[in-house]
Amino acid sequence: MNHSTLALAGALAAMSLSGPAAAQQVDLNGRSVLEAARQLKPGEYAWAPGLSSDGPALVVINLETQRLVLFRNGVPIAASTVSSGSPGHETPTGVFTILQKREEHYSSTYNNAPMPNMQRLTRRGIALHAGKLPGYPASHGCVRLPHKFSALLYGATKLGMTVVITDIAAVPVKSGTPEVALQPAASGQPSLARAAYEWHPERATEGIVSVVISVADQRAIVMRDGVEIGSAPVRADAAEGAVAYVLRAWDESGMHWLKLRFSGPGGAMEVGAEEGNRFQAPTSFRHAVATVLRPGSVVIVTPESLSAGSPGQALTVLEDQAAPR
Repeated sequence: MNHSTLALAGALAAMSLSGPAAAQQVDLNGRSVLEAARQLKPGEYAWAPGLSSDGPALVVINLETQRLVLFRNGVPIAASTVSSGSPGHETPTGVFTILQKREEHYSSTYNNAPMPNMQRLTRRGIALHAGKLPGYPASHGCVRLPHKFSALLYGATKLGMTVVITDIAAVPVKSGTPEVALQPAASGQPSLARAAYEWHPERATEGIVSVVISVADQRAIVMRDGVEIGSAPVRADAAEGAVAYVLRAWDESGMHWLKLRFSGPGGAMEVGAEEGNRFQAPTSFRHAVATVLRPGSVVIVTPESLSAGSPGQALTVLEDQAAPR
């Protein structure tokens, strides 16, 4: 994947949508999925699973461009137009896991409205599902998809898989390890090597692991199958803004990560093992996290707070136990 192709993902943020179009699959005709995504009209989608038939998957939804991109093993294999929440019913940004899947589902909140191929992201009712795509945000908070694409995506995802919703473009680049590394304390601050942390892997024994590091909160939380299983104080360099790392593979040579940048300058950037120097964390917490990481695990680093009511819009990471709608 070259620099010009990678830059196309950033260009998606500047797109405007116009005019209705029939819901249909478009042919790539030699274009990459990201190139095709630039030109999709409302209701259109691109689907090319053969570009990467195996490996961990990640869904990235961009509210600014009203686009969804499906990555498998770091390769974009599908893209679609979407319709997210309308003003007053905005779709939350954040890091989510797929909590529930139902091919046939009806809303208990909105007059029994059909929600085909529903994939629930929050217990408060935010979900991916088939619906009308007028070319602008028009839902009550869910992310609507073209009907045929919603069925294809439904078949390609798994419970516990990570879905990132952002309002700035994601640019995939090659990366070294984002391991939460122990480094000397900066600016005279006390070391976090022996700081207290929480670790309760028994709360969820199966599912894909996501680690979210908030620079604003100086805190990391570890989720498995949507349940918090650990947390710790972490110091991180916020210079890059929001970044995601997807664990593609883990072999005798170590962990292999794909880096997705959600802000900052566009284009590709090669980084090495020194990437871990961005983080300080308790030594035992770092080792505990390593025991639960598997291909498909995601590490998110964000400058935003994870706490509701904080300045600016907080990222949604954990949900309460309210019933789905």
